[in-house]
Amino acid sequence: MSQQSSKQPQADYRLPASTRIRERLKGAQRRFHANDNIADFIEPGELDELLDEVAAKMHDVLHSLVIDTDSDHNTQDTARRVAKMYLNEVFRGRYVPQPSVTEFPNAERLNELMIVGPITVRSACSHHLCPILGRLWIGVMPNEHSNLIGLSKYARIAEWVMSRPQIQEEAVIQLANTLQDKMSPDGLAIVMEADHFCMHWRGVKDSNSQMVNSVMRGVFLTNPDLRREFLSLLPKK
Repeated sequence: MSQQSSKQPQADYRLPASTRIRERLKGAQRRFHANDNIADFIEPGELDELLDEVAAKMHDVLHSLVIDTDSDHNTQDTARRVAKMYLNEVFRGRYVPQPSVTEFPNAERLNELMIVGPITVRSACSHHLCPILGRLWIGVMPNEHSNLIGLSKYARIAEWVMSRPQIQEEAVIQLANTLQDKMSPDGLAIVMEADHFCMHWRGVKDSNSQMVNSVMRGVFLTNPDLRREFLSLLPKK
């Protein structure tokens, strides 16, 4: 190995963490849109580096907004607070692996409709990074070969998927794909309703508007009676 090539890894680690992660993603030809999980491409210690990098850039944003963070005691630590909020909470689902979920066989061969919800969800609009707050219901029609998961695990998976910059239509599809892969039921149905603060805070400033959407898979799509049963069991406002 040449002297130049042996020094290359050291040179790579002089680059910002975001650059190193981005180059790994590009090298693997992996997408890294706002609602994608990139945990597999983050090495130990890099999230801490990323936090420092985001905090520094957020400080520049505040400076460009003409906020005197040097003398304003309310904003002296705002840049780091915001960086921690995005990486460790609001966008956490991008940077950490899927939560561990124990699956167990359908020993009793359950084949009746199961509904879980309402599950509280918190996300952020990928257009303006404004909050999306809502709730969802999950309907499952298992078969004898389906994997079953514990009740609390639905909420953990939903939180992992939703804690990313999203649009609601895509978020529900992502959640459906994740549960379908994990459980392999005969049918899967999800209904989500949410308030979008990009409509409350800006634009039309309509505080009463909500978005409701659904995803139906398998027998929920082909059996209208089952679909009606699921929807009829959801609580009415």
